[in-house]
Amino acid sequence: MLSILIPTYNYNISALVAEVYAQIKQLDVAFEILCYDDGSKDKSIIAANKEINSLENTKYHILEKNIGRSAIRNLLAKEAKFEWLLFLDADVLPKEKDFIATYLKSITKTSQVIYGGILYSEKKPNNNHLLRWAYGRKREALPTIQRNQNPYLSFLTLNFLIKKDVFNVVSFDEDIPNLRHEDTLFSYHLKLKQIKIEHIENPTYHLGLEESSLFLKKSIESVDALHLFLKQNLIPKDYTLITKVFFKLKKVKLHYMFAFIYKAFKGSFDKNLLSKKPSLYLFDLYRLSYLCYLHT
Repeated sequence: MLSILIPTYNYNISALVAEVYAQIKQLDVAFEILCYDDGSKDKSIIAANKEINSLENTKYHILEKNIGRSAIRNLLAKEAKFEWLLFLDADVLPKEKDFIATYLKSITKTSQVIYGGILYSEKKPNNNHLLRWAYGRKREALPTIQRNQNPYLSFLTLNFLIKKDVFNVVSFDEDIPNLRHEDTLFSYHLKLKQIKIEHIENPTYHLGLEESSLFLKKSIESVDALHLFLKQNLIPKDYTLITKVFFKLKKVKLHYMFAFIYKAFKGSFDKNLLSKKPSLYLFDLYRLSYLCYLHT
């Protein structure tokens, strides 16, 4: 019936596994929990995670080398034995005690992909984590009605259910560099194949907030990834909002001005975004101007 698939790297997943295990044991369904570690080096985390192997139908397996986010998800899906695959990122935790049951009840004869959503704690984190928290709450933690307005771009891969035969048609692209936006490319491939994404209210909390400096670095890497996707024609120009705006600017030659903004104000952007009051408006401008800079 259900394979719960958790890729991890240097993260203690014992609380997550304990929660989903307790939930699914209350249900009369066949299950397995596969936790694949992408070559972690932290011995204390590895030791804690190995305790998972004592649970029924649960496996914690450490890969010999790091293969990347796309490849490890594909490997998990390949080795899963049940019809439905529930992908959960290592740093999430279900909000509700009927999280697994809600997913199973949502399955119909026509279901292909179901996304439950994401939440962030209402409690403000310390100053070093504010940017990731603010972005997550405003841009990712969207209610179902809002996600359904743009079902593919509002889809994130940290908490979703997919039929295995659908995943066999649309898997994660292992040919792209291990940058960011693998979820964007995955959702686009779903759209190309006319595979429907159902959005429901069944969220997990995202607990693993990166420090603002690391999140900013990853955000710039995500723009590099989009730049690569565009160069290789992997996504259409108007698939994401940032690329759509960029090509409108380029059409009237305004991208040169935005490229200058990036070069002239990069230090000011960094200062604000790493401060106690990061501006998401400046965050958007930073990424857009950087994309323009890459195209000059």
